[in-house]
Amino acid sequence: MELLRLFITSVIPVIKVLLVLAIGSFLATESVDLLGPNARHHLNNLVFYVFLPALIGCNIADTITVKTVETLWFMPVNIFISCLIGSGLGCILVKITKTPPHLKGLVIACSSAANLGNMLMIILPALCEETNSPFGDSSTCSAYGEAYASLSLAMQAIYVWSILYSIMRASANSIVKENAEILSETSAEPLLVSHGISEDNIYQVDLPDEGNERMSTFGKMKQCFMTAIRSKSLKMIFAPATIAAIVGFIVGMVSPFRKVLVDDSAPFHVIYSAIELIGEAGIPSMTLVVGANLLKGLKGSAVKTSLLVGILIIRNILLPVSGIAVVKAAMHFGLVGSYSLYHFTLLLQYAIPPAMNIGTILQMLGTGESEFSVLMLWNYVVAAFSLTLWTAFYMWLVA
Repeated sequence: MELLRLFITSVIPVIKVLLVLAIGSFLATESVDLLGPNARHHLNNLVFYVFLPALIGCNIADTITVKTVETLWFMPVNIFISCLIGSGLGCILVKITKTPPHLKGLVIACSSAANLGNMLMIILPALCEETNSPFGDSSTCSAYGEAYASLSLAMQAIYVWSILYSIMRASANSIVKENAEILSETSAEPLLVSHGISEDNIYQVDLPDEGNERMSTFGKMKQCFMTAIRSKSLKMIFAPATIAAIVGFIVGMVSPFRKVLVDDSAPFHVIYSAIELIGEAGIPSMTLVVGANLLKGLKGSAVKTSLLVGILIIRNILLPVSGIAVVKAAMHFGLVGSYSLYHFTLLLQYAIPPAMNIGTILQMLGTGESEFSVLMLWNYVVAAFSLTLWTAFYMWLVA
């Protein structure tokens, strides 16, 4: 009976997410066409450059302090462990299913990165507000839940836009390199002839003197440095969400900044309130975009059944089970506190479906969007049942 009550409690936040996803899919249909390809593109940019940074920065500044970091230090470690386990399982799946090179990054991303941002920010407050919640007073539960969700969102954003982006970009570039090699093999000889270049003068170069060589070396070093600064990989590592997380940590943990901006009596609290108001649009916008992208998955793509089933098994069985082992081990060695909501959040991080930021990266790279839509569609359909079951089981486990 207790497990049934927890199941009923856990199904409410999942239904909320599904309803918003359904609205997003409806708005993307041809008859409505409010979230068509162009609208999704512009809304994605708003989320990436405006809504998400405002949401992350304000939530972290409001909820994260030096004391909070000392208490929640294991949460970033837990997220890193979940990503590491997911990446390893994704690599194994790539080998088993013989995934094409340009989709390897997508498989690893779907296996490792969870939608910790808007899912936790919807699920945790909804669970705290339920009358049958096992986590005590609703106001205290909501405050802690917001801190857990904010920290999870920041850590996941840093992982997605640094490590995962590099993996996916390298994977996407593999097909470009293959096409370039094929093109060079078929067109190299005519190009040499047409430009009047012979084998005798291909390797003829002017050797600089010692002074020019020193200048050339310095110039090359300067050029490499400027190239690295302007490189797209470095820009993605310091994406708006990552910068917002860093600024949020600084404002939240440095007392003078906090007193000036965040506190209710702060002289510049109106600036913080305005940014917070903008950030509140992040969760519904991201969820609507996910729902709109799921509609593309209904049209299907060339995703192999074995690959789809493999990712579903990783995300809905293997990762949640491994999460139990990791969190139980952390509790055994005294690495986490005694608050049940904290334990529950650590466990839930392993059962969340794939992150929607993966779709934003694929849109930027121009590859794998249709395959990602199919994978997202089936992952969220299955998550409607598996996430509810795991949520109820985790609550029973920590209660």
